[in-house]
Amino acid sequence: MAYRDPAPRRLSGQKQNTFFGGAAVLALGILVVKLIGMFYKIPLTNIIGEQGNADFGNAYNIYSVLLTISTAGLPVAVSKMVSEANALGRRNQVHKIFRISLGVFLLLGGISFFIMFFQADYLASLMNDDKAALGIRALAPAVVCVGCLSAFRGYAQGHGQMTPTAISQIIEALCKLVIGLSLALWIIQSGQGEDVAAAGAITGVTVGTIVAVIYMAVHHLRQRLREPRADRDVPDRGSEILRELLRIAIPITLSSSMVGIVTVIDSALVQGQVQRVLLEDPASWSMYAGVTDFEPLRQALNTWTGQLEAGMSASMATLHQQVQQAAASQSPTALQTAALALDEVLQDISRTLYGNYNGAINIYNLPTALMAALTASVIPAVSGALARRDRRGASRVSGSALRIAALLSFPMGVGLFVMGEPIIRLLFTSLNAPLAGSLLSTLGLTAIFSCVTLVCNSVLQAYGFVTLPVVVMVLGGVVKVVTNYTLVGMGEIGIYGAPVGSVLCFALCLALDLAIIARVVPHHPRFLPIFAKPLAASALMGGTAWAVYGLLSRVLSVVPEGETERVLSWSGNAVATLVAIGAAVAVYAVLIVLLRAISREDLALMPKGEKLARLLRL
Repeated sequence: MAYRDPAPRRLSGQKQNTFFGGAAVLALGILVVKLIGMFYKIPLTNIIGEQGNADFGNAYNIYSVLLTISTAGLPVAVSKMVSEANALGRRNQVHKIFRISLGVFLLLGGISFFIMFFQADYLASLMNDDKAALGIRALAPAVVCVGCLSAFRGYAQGHGQMTPTAISQIIEALCKLVIGLSLALWIIQSGQGEDVAAAGAITGVTVGTIVAVIYMAVHHLRQRLREPRADRDVPDRGSEILRELLRIAIPITLSSSMVGIVTVIDSALVQGQVQRVLLEDPASWSMYAGVTDFEPLRQALNTWTGQLEAGMSASMATLHQQVQQAAASQSPTALQTAALALDEVLQDISRTLYGNYNGAINIYNLPTALMAALTASVIPAVSGALARRDRRGASRVSGSALRIAALLSFPMGVGLFVMGEPIIRLLFTSLNAPLAGSLLSTLGLTAIFSCVTLVCNSVLQAYGFVTLPVVVMVLGGVVKVVTNYTLVGMGEIGIYGAPVGSVLCFALCLALDLAIIARVVPHHPRFLPIFAKPLAASALMGGTAWAVYGLLSRVLSVVPEGETERVLSWSGNAVATLVAIGAAVAVYAVLIVLLRAISREDLALMPKGEKLARLLRL
């Protein structure tokens, strides 16, 4: 997409040159998929409960890493090589690229399948959640299917066809929604465990990939039938094509997999630390009063410690050693049997706590998902300006992208921070609202930093600095893992420390990204004017939401019969939350206009932006 000067008079009537025009189809597809995902995750969490939500999240984290390693960079490499071969009229080269890439995808997908299916128990134990194994196995076939999907999508995008990719993504999401939720609900109603229901929900993901592969295969065959007979061009040798595929794909795969790897490591460490603290510091149990019943843990712990030999410490290391000995023994001793029982109870409690955290993460991910269209359009817009050597134009686009990111992410983050518990009460009736709400409030701050960081990464990539954002994300990931391991391991903090690492991670990433942009980007945007007004408007908006909700919750709360304290029902909370959000949105919209937080140039980069600018009198 070629970027043009953002002056409104030059953009009038030229929809193809708007800021979001270049990636419209894919961005719309991503947005639809994310919305479907929201309607999937919210009822799913209420169906499978806290522990099932933890099992689902742990299985999906393992799947995401192996999926990224198998498919992250190759679709980009395929689309690039196919596009280049098409431009040269080399039809035989195009077909050979596709055949080789499909073979590579199948090989990597097959390896990932065997790892997930036959090593599911080991992978689940690494996550400190043995009951996630069933979900990991249910996801194993999806890795192979997504590999095939990646080949078909790369081939279609190399021909400039974005619609098939968007449709296949929507098919995946719809199957996940309908089949996954139906299976999970049926399993719960049949009286089976939450871990089985989580695996049933995950089966919907696998079925969705199978149906999407069938759609893409049919589309591919129909396209091949319409194509003219192949030319007589001589394709490159298979080894040369494979070498070029890997040359392009490996750097992208390495950079893309970092986030998933950090997430898996962090999830495993957090759950492991929660279990260690519960075992070694019983005083920490009071912090989770009302979240779970600790009587089974007290009984299991007393039974185990009562059988420990003299000189043996009641530590997590000792427990793990005995659990491993029990797993290797055909006839475990009484002490080993007690260790197995204690380990299961500890995992159940950590699953409950982590399930609440995972529910908060599902809401936190929504603002980031809404950045998809913006980040997808930054690179071509800035690159187009740079190609014309219009550095000031590139700087204006970069500044507008950062300003729009701030205008969208600041109010969403502040809203989550202020309304964390009411939002959890509204959406997730199966979660513990005080716990999950507190975690969501902290994650709301993370949403601000992470959304703007994504746009900063796109700006740096558009200027040709591809490696720097990856290095920054790795540094942030290290901070996240170390912080979470330390804080969650403190008995007085526990699971409440889990989102703090994310805050520090993305705060560091944003600070470094902005420093790098200021250093390497000519005519870089001025950051204070970009962020100050949205921050001020968001703070006032947050105060409005807090005040309106506080007032309405007092008015709508009632004293149940036989009780002395006022209680806010679900319906009362829903009314108070929705009215507070509506009032906050109205206040924020007025403040944005009054503070002139958005400029005419910003609006000119959007579809129908000139009309909106006239309406707002900018």
